[in-house]
Amino acid sequence: MDVGLTHIALPVVDLDASAEFYARYAGMQVVHQRDGVLWLSDKTRPFVIVLVRVETVEHPLLPFAHLGVACATREEVDRLSTEARDEERLIAGPLDYGPPVGYWAFIRDPDGHTLEVSHGQDVGLTVEQARD
Repeated sequence: MDVGLTHIALPVVDLDASAEFYARYAGMQVVHQRDGVLWLSDKTRPFVIVLVRVETVEHPLLPFAHLGVACATREEVDRLSTEARDEERLIAGPLDYGPPVGYWAFIRDPDGHTLEVSHGQDVGLTVEQARD
């Protein structure tokens, strides 16, 4: 049985376009689907993004409301930012705010929701220290 935060649901117009975006920019893949709904996961923890097909996205996540994905290196943030810039998806960055915020960029998904890609935020370390 799941306990704790398990998902966030986002309204999207085109499930395939959104799934492709999150695969490309966040390393996520479809782990469940049914009519008008996809669950995406990076398979690192029991958490999914639930994409729900709608006619129109009326209230996208806009900066500073965003989904955050940690990258293994600064170079990965740079690569994703360059791809996003080339596709006119880059909203901001990359910027280096130092610890604990780290090196980050904001990227717009097909429906206007904001994805942050970052390196060096140390969320896991912060949570582990808070448990002690």
